[in-house]
Amino acid sequence: MTTSDNLPDNRRRAMLGHLATAAAALGAAPLIASADTTAGKAASGKAGPGRLKQSLSRWTSKAPLPELCKRLKAMGFAGVDLLYTDEWSVVTDHGLAVSMGYPAKRENFITMGFNDPKNHATLIKEIETTIPLAKRAGVKNLITMFGNRTAGIDDKQAIDNCVAGLSKIAPYAEENGITLHVELLNSKVDHHGYQGDHTAFGVAVCKGVNSPSVKLLYDIYHMQISEGDVIRTIRDNFQWLGHFHTGGVPGRHEIDGTQELNYRAIATAIADLNFQGFIAHEFMPAGPDPFASFAEAFKICAV
Repeated sequence: MTTSDNLPDNRRRAMLGHLATAAAALGAAPLIASADTTAGKAASGKAGPGRLKQSLSRWTSKAPLPELCKRLKAMGFAGVDLLYTDEWSVVTDHGLAVSMGYPAKRENFITMGFNDPKNHATLIKEIETTIPLAKRAGVKNLITMFGNRTAGIDDKQAIDNCVAGLSKIAPYAEENGITLHVELLNSKVDHHGYQGDHTAFGVAVCKGVNSPSVKLLYDIYHMQISEGDVIRTIRDNFQWLGHFHTGGVPGRHEIDGTQELNYRAIATAIADLNFQGFIAHEFMPAGPDPFASFAEAFKICAV
């Protein structure tokens, strides 16, 4: 996960302008999409070949959103990921799903999480306000964060705090058919101080809340950096995982043969588990044509 230009994640914003070296993606032929629709115009059905619904994180492209939607739909993508409420209708009007929405546009979105009870009132109010909007728009998924470490709050206490806070909002999310996804991020390279930096931490929170409306956003890039053993971890904890992000390791560029992960094998493992959610591509294209890189990523994960 990352933020748009409105948020402070300087490293990822810098990546948005860093489009250099070549990517061998030009052979990926465009694939025509056909998405089912729900809640009027919002698309949440299957698009393109393969068993997985694929989307693309909005921040990875500088293209105007309408153009991005048209081109992604032609490639076979089913949705666009990480969008603010004022962007949702653009995506659904183009017959794509908003695969993950933000409940707030806030400078400290990543660092302010449920691990600190001082944040609970603000976070819960944001989510409570956004859930009705999401329901009307046909948006099924909202993102939230564990937050950065705070003095005096160790992992055990942070887990308890997250459980307490998320348990207050989970019933309302359930009522409205919305799933809250708490994201796992690495604290080694990208998000120093982030507390939810291992799968076990997130799983402990989800088990404590024990709601079908609270899941983990398993970012493959981040968890490869934090702990590795990606496929086994996904299989062992699958019931708690509701959404996936991709990115090449190291560097968070293309998910092709230039990096250390075998995304074809990872996508196959996820599909074999009959995963019904979205796998969203969230990498900085390094090649001269970002859309060629997006098309190649789609092809790699069309298993």
